[in-house]
Amino acid sequence: MDNLKKNPLSTQIDLSRFSREMFVPATEEEKRQQDVMSESTTFFKDGMRKLFKNPLAVGSIIVLCCIILTIIVAPMIVPYSYEEILSVNGRRDKGAKNLAPFTYSKMEQQYIDQGGERFPHIFGTDEQCRDYFIRVIYGTRISLAVGFFASIIVLIIGMLYGSISGYMGGKVDLIMMRIVDIIYSLPDMLIIILLKVVLDERLHFAPGSFLARLGTSMVSLFIVFGTLYWVSMARLIRGQILTIKENEYILAARSIGAKPGRIIRKHILPNCLSVIIISTALQIPSAIFTESFLSFIGIGVKAPMPSLGSLANAAREGLQSYPYKLVFPALMICLIVLSLNLLGDGLRDAFDPKLRR
Repeated sequence: MDNLKKNPLSTQIDLSRFSREMFVPATEEEKRQQDVMSESTTFFKDGMRKLFKNPLAVGSIIVLCCIILTIIVAPMIVPYSYEEILSVNGRRDKGAKNLAPFTYSKMEQQYIDQGGERFPHIFGTDEQCRDYFIRVIYGTRISLAVGFFASIIVLIIGMLYGSISGYMGGKVDLIMMRIVDIIYSLPDMLIIILLKVVLDERLHFAPGSFLARLGTSMVSLFIVFGTLYWVSMARLIRGQILTIKENEYILAARSIGAKPGRIIRKHILPNCLSVIIISTALQIPSAIFTESFLSFIGIGVKAPMPSLGSLANAAREGLQSYPYKLVFPALMICLIVLSLNLLGDGLRDAFDPKLRR
């Protein structure tokens, strides 16, 4: 092997020309310079690292995780149902009406004195002798479910509509944006109430189906959010695409024959990721607040299914006698909406390229 001659045109390094003395260990200063160099990362990882440096955002994530864990675990521990009227040994307990937190009725106290066991009423009971804690838990489930699913519907519709409008441009963009302007000009709350009332009367599902178990009120809420609240998302994504589609890499993709759908999916939407994440995070508390408002005025989730808004509306009648009944659902709404808003602000600070500079 040593007798083989190296080709003069070869790019391989001839190690025989170097001696060991030519290679010396790196100095401490050179090592420190290497430590200063940041490791390669992705846009998402860098944004998440900045997000977890924000104490308000981290606190919001902890609060939301605690709430979600509670609404999942609590129904497994508490032996009551959200629609169950309290009874002792098969007899209806009429004295368990409007109990204070961690108190028992006379019938329950007698049962405990006789050696029986009774799970405490953490938030007391309501006017129909139902455990109030489990009703607040299920109301939180409903409000969070409406918020998350409505935001997903808004994201899908707004992303598709805004992508097509921004990428196509011209007359297509003009017509599509005029439709958005018409929807924007409608009074939101009036249209929501009208659609909700009409859909509740018109929607009918086969007994035993998934939609029937979900309920017409929940399905109509999703349709209402999907009909009205996607316009803001569509406008934001359209504005981003109008800027991004003028870049050179979009022109290069067009020149090699890439289809518009692939260009939007592979090149444009990933560059709109920050706007999509931030808008979706801020849409969730808006949907929760709207659902709570509709339930508060009596056209939201129908009884006996509880919602935080309907629980607050029911507690309003006995506000002077039982003020704590309004505190629990109102406090839960405040915690959820405040945590999601703070998380959305943290996501904006972490993922918005303008703010990151």
